[in-house]
Amino acid sequence: MCVFTGIDINDSFVLTWELMNSKLQFNLEVSVWPSSKYYNEPKSNDYTCYRSAILVFENVVSIDGLQNMASVRPVTDASGTTDYGNIDTLMKTEIGFLIEGSFGSVRIEGGELKFEIHA
Repeated sequence: MCVFTGIDINDSFVLTWELMNSKLQFNLEVSVWPSSKYYNEPKSNDYTCYRSAILVFENVVSIDGLQNMASVRPVTDASGTTDYGNIDTLMKTEIGFLIEGSFGSVRIEGGELKFEIHA
């Protein structure tokens, strides 16, 4: 998906997710590489640039397999920050999207994908 040019979605971290009516939103810390217009020099202890972003599926018909955030154990890294792991799979399917990670194997019927990196 060209929306992810210079973004390593598999090296990005899921911070939260929320399902609201026909909209599923993931708040992320994304791994940004030099080929992205959003790239900045990495912090001294990071091997790449990380930026806050949102991944949104809007106007979905149905969602199957999404776990409640309270039922998923977060991971705490050495710096003390917590997250819900990485996105292992994100792909377009014939009827919508498939997204997989610690939050579950989520099948999304219909909808449009939006991705925004915060400045």
